Amino acid sequence: MDDVAIVGAGLAGLTLAAALRQAGVPVRVWEQTRTFGTVGAGIQLAPNATRLLHRLGLRDRLRDTAVRPSAIEMRRWDDDAVIARTELGTACERQFGAPYLTVHRADLHEALLGLLPPGTVRPASRCVSVTENDHGATLHFEDGTTDTATLVAGADGIHSAVREGLATDRPRFSGQTIHRALVPAGRVPELLVDPKVVLWLGPDQHAVSYPVADGRLVSFGATVPAATWRTESWTAAGSPGDLAAAYDGWHPQVRRLIDGVDTVSRWALHDRDPVPHWSGRHVTLVGDAAHPMLPFVAQGANQAIEDAIILARCLTETDLSIPEALQRYEQLRRERVDRVHGLSRGNATTFHVDDGAGRRERDDTLAAERRLQEQAWLYGYDAAELPIR
Repeated sequence: MDDVAIVGAGLAGLTLAAALRQAGVPVRVWEQTRTFGTVGAGIQLAPNATRLLHRLGLRDRLRDTAVRPSAIEMRRWDDDAVIARTELGTACERQFGAPYLTVHRADLHEALLGLLPPGTVRPASRCVSVTENDHGATLHFEDGTTDTATLVAGADGIHSAVREGLATDRPRFSGQTIHRALVPAGRVPELLVDPKVVLWLGPDQHAVSYPVADGRLVSFGATVPAATWRTESWTAAGSPGDLAAAYDGWHPQVRRLIDGVDTVSRWALHDRDPVPHWSGRHVTLVGDAAHPMLPFVAQGANQAIEDAIILARCLTETDLSIPEALQRYEQLRRERVDRVHGLSRGNATTFHVDDGAGRRERDDTLAAERRLQEQAWLYGYDAAELPIR
């Protein structure tokens, strides 16, 4: 393999670039934005991702910037009663050999960038299409320039231009929007006494919070149903006042979080149906470009990191041709990502059950499913040790 071109310098693209560089493969990353800032809120990193990031060399960096929550708790929207609890902290690390962490997206992005030599990422380069030939693929950019590579990996998200050459589907609006914000921890100090991931589940909507940035900030997300999304962009400036109105009557802890918000963004939540294939002969997809999912299992970034490691291994640890390696990568990933994708869609209903008998049944089911041992299939997966031949 002569070289690899990656489209998209998000978490999937940078993880793939770091894994390939670690294996000695030349790589360049094309990114449409001009600069990287502090965009984004929080990410939950489960052991299935943190063990991989540790192996890439980020153990110390994550220890310095992330938070190690003691548990995930699901609570009722009105009285804050605990519905289900997943023990994390020491118990999780002991069982799965890696921690569960919460991190600011910008901190993780910066850490991954630090694994790459200067010049690896080429900013202000918007890829609009990719064409294949028998020996590689050509990227076509908005400014009329091109680039050729032995392999092109599309890591350009749910809007993926690379995907356009492999599938004809379109994103599906879930009917939900989410407001995202970062709250200074000093405004909600009670949430830092025993740091947790907390979800409040209510009729038609839910909210989630957890500390990030070494405990200096609290990442807050709150869904609001919307029959349609009429703005042209998938994200827009949100209104703290509108958010407060949507959560009128919710528990005071949720209200305190909303009161602590200065600015908020509002995102329309989309995914795509699974497709039969996401690879060609010299082109493939990773992360949201391959299998965009709703954020209701908190596994989107985790699955993207797994994709990157498995793809890098298929390309560098086998004697397969590139087309064969891409097919093997898909075979190894499809069943797992389809399962997580289905759970994410299912939770769009499970999290938003109306009060009454249905809620009681839902709560009993969640209490049984959310024990730590029930997460072994998810958290115990090790993409770096999975047999790939």
